[in-house]
Amino acid sequence: MPRAYVALGSNLGDPRQQVLDALDALARLPGTRVLARSRLYRTPPWGVLEQPAFVNAAALLETELSPHALLDALLAIEQAAGRVRDGERWGPRTLDLDLLHMPGVHLDDARLTLPHPRIAERAFVLLPLNDLDPALELPGQGRVDRLLVQADRAGCDVLP
Repeated sequence: MPRAYVALGSNLGDPRQQVLDALDALARLPGTRVLARSRLYRTPPWGVLEQPAFVNAAALLETELSPHALLDALLAIEQAAGRVRDGERWGPRTLDLDLLHMPGVHLDDARLTLPHPRIAERAFVLLPLNDLDPALELPGQGRVDRLLVQADRAGCDVLP
C-alpha cells in the first residue's frame, strides 16, 4: 500500500489534545493505517508571529486513498475539529493537517503539490519528519536529516 507523510499542528483550544485527536482520526480513515507518529513538539509561530505557540507532529500512514481523496479526508478532520478556513495564511488554528509527501507521487495542481514545496523551510515540519525517517529523501529538496541541520530550530522543544 502507498505511504503518506502528514504534518499536524494546532495552537488554539487544547493544542496537544487537538493533535492527539487528529492522530486518532487518521487511524480511523478507510483503508488507512498509522504506521508511526513523531513526538510532539512545541514550536514558535511561523508567518504571523503574534499568536500562541503551536504543537506539531507528523504521522506516517499506509493508505489506499488517492492523494486527492486523502487531502479531502484531512480537510474533513480539520473541519470536524472546528477549523475555519477564512483565507488567512499562517494564522492561529484549531487544527492544521498537511499532506507532505507520498513516495513516488509527484503532483502540482490547483489543489495539491507533492511533495509539499516548503518542507525544507520549516523546522516545525522537519523535526517530526526526522523522528519518522531521517533518511527520507524529498525530491527536489533533499534528505530530511540534512535539511534539519540547516533549519532554524530556535524555540522548538519536545513535549513530555
